[in-house]
Amino acid sequence: MKNTPLHFWNERYSQKEFIYGTKPNTFFKSELDKLKPGSILLPAEGEGRNAVYAAKKNWSVTAFDMSKSGKEKAMLLSKQNKVSIDYKVTGALEYTNNKQFDAIGMCYSHFPANIRKKANQHILRFLKQGGTLIFESFAKGQLKNTSGGPKNEAMLFSIEEIKAEFPGLEFSILEEKTIALSEGTLHIGEAQVIRFVGVKI
Repeated sequence: MKNTPLHFWNERYSQKEFIYGTKPNTFFKSELDKLKPGSILLPAEGEGRNAVYAAKKNWSVTAFDMSKSGKEKAMLLSKQNKVSIDYKVTGALEYTNNKQFDAIGMCYSHFPANIRKKANQHILRFLKQGGTLIFESFAKGQLKNTSGGPKNEAMLFSIEEIKAEFPGLEFSILEEKTIALSEGTLHIGEAQVIRFVGVKI
């Protein structure tokens, strides 16, 4: 069906180019590099840039996205980089696994407003106690910018919403920040983001 999130992302990722680039998100990279490699889950991973980076740093990588086109691009990128990632095609609420992970990385995983809190808390269940969640997404102030992100304020984040949707985390970083984005062709320019690093207690 057209005009659904699935159709939107399949169409976006079916382009030949890697629309958000092939390099990892800067914040994700800087924080992942501080951790001892283990197992990591990457929800809404799209074309695989963060998954491939983690695999190159000796992490055991599991990823998922609702888009089949996203998986195809991610598997191509992993092949080009000679690394292996376990990538499932599934929605956030439908994702299941009998294991928990040492880390979770969420970069611009803006779920529909009506399921967002439930989806984020579902994903949090797969983080081990003592595990680390690295997160960067657009803040509500991003609406005024042209550097990417949903045009629906209810899909954007505030600090208060982060605290409500990710309970049981001890934050070492939790900030709203203006940054210069340079990720492929669709994340370019000044952006208002919320970033956090949280450990499950």
